[in-house]
Amino acid sequence: MTRTKLVLLSLAAIAFVFSGITYTAFRRDLATHYARIAQGSRMVDTRCGPIEHAEVGAGPPLLFVHGTGGGFDQGLFGGADFAAHGWRVLAPSRFGYLRTPFPADASAAAQADQFVCLLDALGISRVSIMGVSAGANSAMQFAIRHPDRTAALVLLVPAAYKPAESATIPPLSPLKERLLLTIVGADFPFWAATHFAHDTAVQMVLATPPEVLAQASAEDKKRAARLLAEILPISARTQGLLNDARIAGRPQRYALESIQTPTLVMSVRDDLFGTYASAQYTAQHIAGARFIGFEQGGHIWVGHHAEVVAATDRFLRDATRNTTDQR
Repeated sequence: MTRTKLVLLSLAAIAFVFSGITYTAFRRDLATHYARIAQGSRMVDTRCGPIEHAEVGAGPPLLFVHGTGGGFDQGLFGGADFAAHGWRVLAPSRFGYLRTPFPADASAAAQADQFVCLLDALGISRVSIMGVSAGANSAMQFAIRHPDRTAALVLLVPAAYKPAESATIPPLSPLKERLLLTIVGADFPFWAATHFAHDTAVQMVLATPPEVLAQASAEDKKRAARLLAEILPISARTQGLLNDARIAGRPQRYALESIQTPTLVMSVRDDLFGTYASAQYTAQHIAGARFIGFEQGGHIWVGHHAEVVAATDRFLRDATRNTTDQR
């Protein structure tokens, strides 16, 4: 056997062993995430159909509307700090995420109406609602369509309408939609990207400049890693992800002027999803809305998490001081 053949065979053997180890690690991680989402939630029967739902904390109710790639698990993670501040965090899985079915009408308005069905089933008449990223669309529709059920509205890095891009982002073509379905429906490519192309995943999925995260605290890095990892199993979120791509990819202009509830809007200027302009526009057109902007931190507000939680908690307490929860 020539030396060249020996080298090639050695490289092939190394590649085979590496691929086997890699795939074994992937299967182990995937099983862990499936076990994670198999507990902590329950299916609630409502007049709108079954809804996956979880809760954490005790106190006034706060409906936490998760963003793209989420589900009840992202809601619990994002809502944990508010639960620690004395809020009863309600964390449903939106349409097409995890065990919540995907209906014929999966619009933001229909999702807002489903939230009302959930509240009715839980015996809650009025809530504060917090919409994060793509979840901001159904949170706004909730405040517009159900003002009597809305105590306060918080929009964090909202993937919402802004005039500058309303006519420039075309809808997904059938080919692009099929390609997106292939990507978001496959757990292994996503897992591999988070492990072997981490900076690209941070930039494309978390919409955060990798250099910003590289300079962040250990706590922020841990939070980012968890947000990224817990998108798995991504195949259990495919319909929701595609729906968010349709709604948040070309967001409609809602009747913002009709929102009368106290509103807080927050975003970060270097958010790679461009939500800063959306947040400014939204706050400008909701009467009395307060806007808080940060210069750096990306879509996951790196370096500002404690500020975001504290500002939200203060705002919600001020907004709901004269109201009570009717269970």
